[in-house]
Amino acid sequence: MTPHRILETALYVNDLDAAQRFYAEVLGLTLIGVQTDRHVFFRCGRGVLLLFNPAVTALPTTVADQTIPAHGTTGAGHMAFAVRDDEIDGWRRRLEAAGVTIESEVAWPQGGHSLYFRDPAGNSIELATPRIWGIEADDSGGR
Repeated sequence: MTPHRILETALYVNDLDAAQRFYAEVLGLTLIGVQTDRHVFFRCGRGVLLLFNPAVTALPTTVADQTIPAHGTTGAGHMAFAVRDDEIDGWRRRLEAAGVTIESEVAWPQGGHSLYFRDPAGNSIELATPRIWGIEADDSGGR
């Protein structure tokens, strides 16, 4: 047995309100959960992006009488969102229109493209075509 896909991934942000605005307004993700001062959750295709306040989630919590272990890290993290080849130009324009600085744009030798930029917490965010990992996009764009 092996896992089938990544179900959720987490980034850590000190300003949940700024992060919520960025991921909803700039990237267009759908908000699915908020716990004030603790976390903000977004749907992304068939997965979930968790944005945690590192100071609060460094401690275990209880949900429905069950203990959830501490989550946490310090410093900037990284994650990549899958996009289709034909969306790269549109994403570049969207990010620039939102005032987001693109730190790097890479056309990979093995195929595929990546746009790198930062979220308000300083996390390195990438919009990438699945071909960067030798994955052909499926009908849903490899998302």
